[in-house]
Amino acid sequence: MNKGFIRLAAAVPNVRVGDCFYNVRQIANLIKQADSQKVQIVCFPELCITAYTCGDLFHQRTLVDEAENALASLLDETGMTETVAIIGLPVLQNCCLYNAAVVIQSGNILSAVPKTYLPNYGEFYEKRWFTSGINAASAANICGKSVPFGAQILMRCGELVFGIEICEDLWVTVPPSSYQALNGAKIIFNLSASNELIGKNSYLKKLILQQSARCIAAYVYSSAGAGESTQDIVFAGNALIAENGEMIAESKRFTFDEQLVTADADLQKLNIDRLKHGSFTDNAANLTDKNTVRIIDIDIPEYEHKKLTGKIYSLPFVPSRNEDRDERCEEIFSIQTVGLAKRIAHTNLQRAVLGISGGLDSTLALLACIKTFDKLGISRRQITGVTMPGFGTTGRTHANALSLMKSLGVTIREINITEACKQHFKDINHNPENHDITYENIQARERTQILMDIANQENGLVIGTGDLSELALGWTTYNGDHMSMYGINSGIPKTLVRHLVIWAAEQFDEKTKSILIDIAKTPVSPELLPAGKKGDILQKTEDIIGSYELHDFFLYYTLRYGFSPSKIFFLAQQAFEHMQAGEIKKWMKVFYQRFFTQQFKRSCLPDGPKVGSVNLSPRGDWRMPSDASPALWMKEIEEI
Repeated sequence: MNKGFIRLAAAVPNVRVGDCFYNVRQIANLIKQADSQKVQIVCFPELCITAYTCGDLFHQRTLVDEAENALASLLDETGMTETVAIIGLPVLQNCCLYNAAVVIQSGNILSAVPKTYLPNYGEFYEKRWFTSGINAASAANICGKSVPFGAQILMRCGELVFGIEICEDLWVTVPPSSYQALNGAKIIFNLSASNELIGKNSYLKKLILQQSARCIAAYVYSSAGAGESTQDIVFAGNALIAENGEMIAESKRFTFDEQLVTADADLQKLNIDRLKHGSFTDNAANLTDKNTVRIIDIDIPEYEHKKLTGKIYSLPFVPSRNEDRDERCEEIFSIQTVGLAKRIAHTNLQRAVLGISGGLDSTLALLACIKTFDKLGISRRQITGVTMPGFGTTGRTHANALSLMKSLGVTIREINITEACKQHFKDINHNPENHDITYENIQARERTQILMDIANQENGLVIGTGDLSELALGWTTYNGDHMSMYGINSGIPKTLVRHLVIWAAEQFDEKTKSILIDIAKTPVSPELLPAGKKGDILQKTEDIIGSYELHDFFLYYTLRYGFSPSKIFFLAQQAFEHMQAGEIKKWMKVFYQRFFTQQFKRSCLPDGPKVGSVNLSPRGDWRMPSDASPALWMKEIEEI
């Protein structure tokens, strides 16, 4: 496979009811299109060779024989293609008619899978014409050849295993795909003819998303569309491709145009999720009778796709849709609020102390404190925000810090750390003109000491402001801003922090909103080195360690899926098309080097709430030795 990706397609041909050879021509054209686009497996709708709505014509031997003849024609027409195609048609065996899916490739029939569950309610009358395939014979004679036949067939090519179910099979309590997945299938294909009703499409999508998530699999669904009879029902031509609970491609509905919807599914992601979720394997061991499953080995064409079909988002931690983003932001604040509220209740300390710099992280922490205290009915005056200007503090951040605290109604304390740091330089005999790491860290540790001491004074909690991205890179001063009594932002990456602040801004008055928006636009900086002659920020974090967008991208795919550097680099090239490959590679080296060498800071993190699927708490998601070597990962990057 191409770095774990396989190109899949759901096709919806324009059919004529009962006109098998016409339908096969449409199917053949779509198979050729799929082949030209290097699709490896394409799925068509249920009974697409005859059309689904033939009714009692299925009892006409003329139609059934013609369907088989048309299939033979389709095999000849597509003999030069390599794409595996899954086609629906009626199959007659031993005086039983089956609603079946036939798997073909390069002019050959590889297998045939009959439908298990036949709907016989409402507008459906399938038991009138078809027999369930649950006890069907193990072989069927189709187009003059004996082919593997049965509802328990899986197809395999190396690590790729796929299964097939047909329409109603998905709607039952325990779909066949559940067992197929537990027996190793990572892709499920569903040939369907599901008519449209008010609200049904929304339910269908939820059903597909849920089943793909339960099975930790890709799910390819193709349903009947234009050309089916509209005597009593209407079909919209749904073609949907989901991957582990996420819809990655879908068709237009209610169109007379034929459709070929493609997507690149990532089998490595599915493998990692199954590996991580031990309960999936346990479920397979407890519920699966492997003797009932037949695996047919086949060959699937291999392609190296330079460009994936779908968009790879550069901000994997941030939802791409605004409506999802609103829901996510609300949920994150709720997690922070409940976490801090519990800590306040447990310690019986109803005061919070935090450093307010005028930057993103401390702003988010302050907003979370505000929401918590408001929820608990505690006065905001019991939140003490401390601004501690030093050698690098600029007028913009200092003014924003004071304005924000005043606007939110918290207690404000301002303590200039300049003289204390100068005294410390003198105490340890450090030249203040030497702006090295000692110069910077003295300021960070002085600020933390002040916060801890004020918390003792006020009988309160020091609320940490550092975020997940800083923890990943070790961009935090050990025993300085690294330390707190509760790290409320520890599960939130930098790219998401900015969106949270912007989202929260809409909930306040215009004055507070303008302050928050300006903070969101301020360059990220620790402000530990002197400002420029015009009082502007010279020490910009992303100039030193690289773009947080890149680092969060690396972090997500490294921790969430365990991808190799070469695969992450491949994905980054798709997501950051405006960047040169050399730039991505440069900052990838920085990421891995810092991620490995800074583990010792993460090994002694303060408590903090987990927010998303990626977290670095040594007590929860990430257990890594502090002296692990990055050599293997760095070697792979060099070889890219």
